[in-house]
Amino acid sequence: MQIPFNKPYLTGKETRYVEEAFRNLQFSGDGAFTKKCCGYIEQLLNCHKVILTTSCTHALEMAALLLDIQPGDEVVVPSFTFVSTANAFVLRGAKPIFADIRPDTLNVNERQLESLVSSRTKAVIPMHYAGVGCEMDSILEFASQRGIAVVEDNAHGFGATYKGRHLGTFGCLGTQSFHETKNLSCGEGGALVINRSEFTQAAEIIRDKGTNRTRFFRGEVDKYTWVSLGSSYVMSDILAAFLLAQLKEFNSIQGRRRQVWESYYSALLPIQKAHGVQLPQVPSHCQQSFHMFYLLTRGLNERTDLIEHLKRRGILAVFHYTPLHLSEMGLRFGGKTGLCPVTEDVSDRLLRLPFFNTLTQVEQDLVIDAVLDFYRGQVAAV
Repeated sequence: MQIPFNKPYLTGKETRYVEEAFRNLQFSGDGAFTKKCCGYIEQLLNCHKVILTTSCTHALEMAALLLDIQPGDEVVVPSFTFVSTANAFVLRGAKPIFADIRPDTLNVNERQLESLVSSRTKAVIPMHYAGVGCEMDSILEFASQRGIAVVEDNAHGFGATYKGRHLGTFGCLGTQSFHETKNLSCGEGGALVINRSEFTQAAEIIRDKGTNRTRFFRGEVDKYTWVSLGSSYVMSDILAAFLLAQLKEFNSIQGRRRQVWESYYSALLPIQKAHGVQLPQVPSHCQQSFHMFYLLTRGLNERTDLIEHLKRRGILAVFHYTPLHLSEMGLRFGGKTGLCPVTEDVSDRLLRLPFFNTLTQVEQDLVIDAVLDFYRGQVAAV
């Protein structure tokens, strides 16, 4: 494939930092690099506490444990999201209640929440699709009036803001991803953002196998023991070293991604006007993370044809989520066709274009020309 969909970005400092971690002879978590990463993220987000985890999935699992999710509880999740958004809570026995998305930002439809909650609803899990903020004011007001927790799945939106405030800092808990496909990466990794101090000690225990070992290392107890449910969610300091190199280049990484995103948008705007192809919509009160660039074609057949057209040009373009409510697991929880009509429609039409920091202007021009050539042969939208 001449132009891949994604290519991991290296700042050039990763190897040096990883070698330093080796020299420190502390390969497990909570070493010098872990502390530096947490401090950096806490300062950037202006949040109470950040804990690095082995993945965003594990950060969500920690959130479910912190909220004491029990069998019979319900959590509202968008159907248009990665499986981890729901699965982390299903693992604790919760029933996912699938919400549809807005047709503009593709975020959870906050106006639908009223019809989805019940006396068993324990949490709402908004996922900020493509790093564009959900309508957090409305979601928080709704949830707070009913005593429902809000946990943000911010896998796409590190550094993005909603009305000037960083995503991941609105709910009682937020989660971040540093997977290879994300803006900042350490291969596999994540973070739990703690926005309420009462969760801090419990979070430390949960991620350290249910023990109070962190308090022991701080000298707060004379020995450590098993005190709670937990698992091994601690990120290695070697991965933290890799991540620190990326964090230190955050502004330049974001600047380059913004250039790529804006080049796509300006060049492809004509097909939105002439052919009814929807480009990403970013409300004026949101500053996005420039995580991806997608098109919403006019139908499944058009998307399939466009993918094949690009493939013949040596360009890999891919679709995204399939509706969770129509998955094998989703059907077990009451999912059925028509439950989330916008999700079902968008899932058939969404196409993501190649998007990575080292995408050259020549490569991007090839992608743009290929898309425009495809639509030159299409009948204009009525």
